[in-house]
Amino acid sequence: MVAMQLKPLQIGPISLDFPVVQAALSGYSDGPMRQIARRHGAPYTLCEVMLDKFVAELKPRRKTRHFLHIAEEEHPVGGQLMGSDPAMFGPASERMVEAGFDVIDINFGCPVKKVLGRCRGGFHLSQPEVAIEIIKIVRQTVPDHIPVTVKMRRGIDDTSESRDNFFHIFDRAYELGVAATTVHGRTVEQRYDGPSRWEFLRELKQHAGDRVVLGSGDLFTAQSCLDMIEYTGVDGVTVARGAIGNPWIFQQTRALAAGEAMPDPPSLFEQRDVIAEHYRLAEELYGAERCVPDMRKFCIKYSKLHPNHAEVRGDFCRVNQAGAWREVLDKWYAEDLPGVHPEIDEPNPLSRDAALAASCG
Repeated sequence: MVAMQLKPLQIGPISLDFPVVQAALSGYSDGPMRQIARRHGAPYTLCEVMLDKFVAELKPRRKTRHFLHIAEEEHPVGGQLMGSDPAMFGPASERMVEAGFDVIDINFGCPVKKVLGRCRGGFHLSQPEVAIEIIKIVRQTVPDHIPVTVKMRRGIDDTSESRDNFFHIFDRAYELGVAATTVHGRTVEQRYDGPSRWEFLRELKQHAGDRVVLGSGDLFTAQSCLDMIEYTGVDGVTVARGAIGNPWIFQQTRALAAGEAMPDPPSLFEQRDVIAEHYRLAEELYGAERCVPDMRKFCIKYSKLHPNHAEVRGDFCRVNQAGAWREVLDKWYAEDLPGVHPEIDEPNPLSRDAALAASCG
């Protein structure tokens, strides 16, 4: 195995020792998930996206304290904002800085229909002047030492107008002081269907030059993370769905980058210990009863690493009361058998159209 010469990832004044980080994940990347990811090699994580108006008006109550909760071990950690009214981004970003977030990330990439219908997220790629105004307000609001970053998709759709809007927002963002952008290789219209175009990321990084660009899309294995960096030239990548229930992807990527063989999947005892710790952190933050629905969806993802994943998944799905998850661990994780790598539905784009483009280039 040959080691990859990966540079540290620089986000403004923040230097990260490894360029593979955990993305913001709606409904998932809360404090407990971020802590588990950090302990498994992610040098930086982002919180799940929050609405600007919600953050600006958030009261310090027990039921809502988890939204702005940051553990000491998480730093540096990014807070992601989304909204429709540029004026609300100022007080919201200020509140996130006060809460302790080290980076403020602006979401111009969410493709969910409800979000688009309310003129948020990816919708802003269709109105570049509004997007630029939001960036300007956030950068003027937060202290100079706090980096501002932007999450984008490659456009609303594949029209020439959409492409022009993307590059207009992209270039102006850096002129206004943005430290980095994260770009997903799909359009907003695609949502999560169809291929992620790594070829576009390759073109974009050539256009960006020294400006920091992170890639996103179809990163479900350690090898795919390194393939994206090598093929596109991006400065780093953000792992999204590929990190849910599989924090080991960060350790695995570090090992491959160092020229080591791909580590074996975690054994059942390793999985059991991480699931139990994830539950402990969630119970501590939310309470034993409130954490059950959230942890159920995490455990469904964790179950993919078990050799009997269908049966384990079924038992986790039936957990509906505090403490019942321990019965699943006692039943399925009592013997330290080898784990399995999760099955991947989406193939590495380099095995599809990107490979053809590479061979022709």
